[in-house]
Amino acid sequence: MFIEAPELSSHSYVRHAFFTRRGGVSEGLYASLNGGIGSNDEPARVAENRARMCAQLGLPSDNLVSLYQVHSAEVVTVEAPFPLAERPKADAMVTRVPGLALGIATADCGPILFADPENRVVGAAHAGWKGALGGVIAATVAAMEALGAERERIVAVLGPTISQASYEVGSEFVERFRADVPGSEKFFAEGRPGHAQFDLPAFILERLVEAGIGEAASVNLCTYADPDRFYSFRRTTHRNEPDYGRLISAIALTP
Repeated sequence: MFIEAPELSSHSYVRHAFFTRRGGVSEGLYASLNGGIGSNDEPARVAENRARMCAQLGLPSDNLVSLYQVHSAEVVTVEAPFPLAERPKADAMVTRVPGLALGIATADCGPILFADPENRVVGAAHAGWKGALGGVIAATVAAMEALGAERERIVAVLGPTISQASYEVGSEFVERFRADVPGSEKFFAEGRPGHAQFDLPAFILERLVEAGIGEAASVNLCTYADPDRFYSFRRTTHRNEPDYGRLISAIALTP
């Protein structure tokens, strides 16, 4: 049902989970633990799935907070649960309030969970290529510092993300990175003519290191290559399926 990272689970004040697609009540394309509010799945099923996630984290069913993700560098400081209909448009959250689960939805993009266990501040970010390039990682770290975190004490873990072997991009994508990121050639491998294979996890990890945090790690799992455990937007696109489920990655301070 979920994956834990030892870099986070070793801290008693922090609860987290990179939930897989297993262990829920959704059916068909969404089978089974779809947490995507923005999907076309039955809302009651999504609500039950999210309640199961909260139960796994030992929290009330309405304490899983989600955003209206827009591939930005916007960060929200969360002090209390907000209605799903009032989700702010942003791609990262931070809090120092115990018992609030910050939940990021993904289906190939990189979910990053952050924690400063010493100062009891946590964060969560949605990092696709746009967000990672646009600064969502640095913005999340800065927002955690504003709550009392110390940069060098922050631990961050990248959850299941599409791997380089499964992420084909066009030449215009490569050129954009060359223009914006000096030395970005190292993130691309040769692909079929006119295309390349982009290493999103490596790019995210480098951005985390550049942010100066204490520890950056990855669970090293590919969403596209493992249909039994993970949803994948790109896999759905290649199969011409009409929709896809969303994985939830969540972190909370213990109540």
